[in-house]
Amino acid sequence: MVEQVVDIERIEHLVNLFGNFDENVKRIEEEYGVIITTHGSQLKVRGDTIGVSKAVRAINCLLVMLNKGESLTSQNIDCVINMVDDGEEDKISHLANAGCICITSKGRPVKPKTLGQRRYVDAIGTNTITIGVGPAGTGKTYLAVAEAVSAFRAKQVNRIILTRPAVEAGESLGFLPGDLQQKVDPYLRPLYDALFDMMGAENFQRAQERGDIEVAPLAYMRGRTLDDSFIILDEAQNTTSEQMKMFLTRLGFNSKIVVTGDITQIDLPDGKRSGLKEAIKILKGVKDISIVTLTGKDVVRHRLVQEIIKAYENRGKDDEGKGSHNR
Repeated sequence: MVEQVVDIERIEHLVNLFGNFDENVKRIEEEYGVIITTHGSQLKVRGDTIGVSKAVRAINCLLVMLNKGESLTSQNIDCVINMVDDGEEDKISHLANAGCICITSKGRPVKPKTLGQRRYVDAIGTNTITIGVGPAGTGKTYLAVAEAVSAFRAKQVNRIILTRPAVEAGESLGFLPGDLQQKVDPYLRPLYDALFDMMGAENFQRAQERGDIEVAPLAYMRGRTLDDSFIILDEAQNTTSEQMKMFLTRLGFNSKIVVTGDITQIDLPDGKRSGLKEAIKILKGVKDISIVTLTGKDVVRHRLVQEIIKAYENRGKDDEGKGSHNR
């Protein structure tokens, strides 16, 4: 059993570090098998050597975030734990220094919450075309919409165009009620939700009526040249090779494209190749095109989502191993 002491300069940092009902400290204790107590302005961490070392490194990372004005959440705690486990805690300042992308309609700042998200946001800022690939909950679409709204508010672009393929995931489109727009609206709902959050429903509706914002199925993009626009293609894993090529060649002057998708959730019919998987191979290394891969460690939803993704990844590896063994 070893003990290390961490000095806390400001009492409010000590309060924030513990969190409501000591939930933050309990999470670190549970993760590293240590006991954390306070003595005045000091934290005492007791446990085995490795556990204490990791817990102290995690606490120091959280203190850096507090000094940068960040509030601690369960997402922040999980992110820091992942960074410590990967030996990347020296990059915490890079994450904590991430600027606000935009302010939501409720006054909440939107910022990258993980190193992967920071790389993704930086790539969008510095490249004309960015392809973001990763599992559900990694913020691919939400951060792209935030970047689009920020560019629109700054008058860097005149329009925001959001699109996704209307591919059926176990359901028949023909059985849905209504006209074509009403049939495809459910497929576009995640894009609407993100825009409502950023702009508010009324501002979004006015911008849509003026033609400043367009949310449409991918089929509507054919034959167009999109100038002065921020264009997002969501759920791109469900595009065919032909659709992806068609979409990417819509790029006009002073425009930016973000393509997002999860190659583990392809709903295309058997025999159809994913345009996203093909584009990643073809466009790798092309100047001004960035391909960013997010992982389960970048998930910013409920902690169980990370565990679910990890379990499926492990199952996939087991199946691959059995397959190679059987061969």
